[in-house]
Amino acid sequence: MSAPGTEGLRRIRMPMSREDARSLRAGDMILLDGEIIITAGLPTVQRLVACAEEARDPPIPLRGGSLFHLGSYSQDGAEGGLEILYMNPTTSTRFNPHMPRLIRHFGLTAVGGKGGLDSASVAAMAEVGCVYLSFLGGGAPLHSSAITAVREVAYPDLVAHYRLVRLAVEGLGPVTIGIDAHGNSLFDSLQAQAKARMAGILEGLAASCGAD
Repeated sequence: MSAPGTEGLRRIRMPMSREDARSLRAGDMILLDGEIIITAGLPTVQRLVACAEEARDPPIPLRGGSLFHLGSYSQDGAEGGLEILYMNPTTSTRFNPHMPRLIRHFGLTAVGGKGGLDSASVAAMAEVGCVYLSFLGGGAPLHSSAITAVREVAYPDLVAHYRLVRLAVEGLGPVTIGIDAHGNSLFDSLQAQAKARMAGILEGLAASCGAD
């Protein structure tokens, strides 16, 4: 199921192919179908880094796949499963120290959350062919309605929103390509625009205060 008004958007099958990742440009808006892997936990990401450093496979395969900074308010099911009540993005910048290593080691094609990633991550993404998907903050009803099944859950010793979870989704989005696989970042562009306007804004405020 897709959100109203998204009928004309390009739909991308997940896990995203390298070809699809490289065909997208910063600012594009897309819908996701297929399977994604999520976690909102810094301890979880640190465990994945340890897997990379020790040449161990993670409990859910990540090679050539996606890793989204999405958290879920969930509860354990009666038969040991996980029931996701809602899903929402968390701030990706918390993971800046670890994402370049994960992007390169696992050859990720898509990462995402909210707030973007730093220049080291952007460089890693351009190197391997990976995009950053920007999810709507506060869009829990929209994101949650796209979940069709919980496929797999790892790290059950962690609280629910820190667990590594593989989900089936249909029409997840719209999501925006915040950083493309060619090193172009909407976050950097917006910051540069804001910086360029700041001097004029300050001059206007100073003139206004002087007039008073």
